[in-house]
Amino acid sequence: MSSNQKLSKFLRAIGIILMAFTAGFTFLGGAGTTCVALNPTGFSSSMAALASMQWLYIFFVLSGVALGILGIRAVIQLIRGKPNAYRFSVVILVAGTILGLVHIFTSRALRGKSMPVDAVVYVTAFTLAVFLLFKIPGIWRIVDFSRGKPSENKPAGGAASILLGILAISIQYLMGASHTWGGVNYADAFHLSMWIVGVACFITGLALLSPISLNRIRLHQSVKTQ
Repeated sequence: MSSNQKLSKFLRAIGIILMAFTAGFTFLGGAGTTCVALNPTGFSSSMAALASMQWLYIFFVLSGVALGILGIRAVIQLIRGKPNAYRFSVVILVAGTILGLVHIFTSRALRGKSMPVDAVVYVTAFTLAVFLLFKIPGIWRIVDFSRGKPSENKPAGGAASILLGILAISIQYLMGASHTWGGVNYADAFHLSMWIVGVACFITGLALLSPISLNRIRLHQSVKTQ
């Protein structure tokens, strides 16, 4: 394998993993807003200030969950090397960044702070910046996702799945400081569900990265070169 091919696989893997992490974080951020959106006066005086815009926070929940799901779809398209996968990913990232900025400004105006949505926006904006850098002509000739083969992208998909599993399991601890009121960590509201999803993603990732799977990829590549 030439150095350009190795660099191509590496850059595509970076894009796939970043997109997967962003999609997972966006989904969890949307779902995590559910409690406050449905019951803004049931937590702290700070959150009670959101009651006047409850409809907007319900919209943040629905749109965040939807963008997270669409982001996962974009990851699958990137892995499969679909022609419009890059464009679809950028559209999702732009929409997520805009939505996140509106969420930040609204929360700061109503309650003076906006964490933890800030973290989701920072991750989304960073991933968007990386994807826009990919489009620089000299870089795009190397990274072009439509030229990637699913067999070559499978290890990146495995790594992305493992990362999503770790995120799902650890989100209750990562977001605990900004989700604790009255001694209750509301980031742990979906404890069992997050563990089931996390373990499933982790096992899927390990299966994609298993020696058997990798050997099949190498065998497929060697047959094609003959």
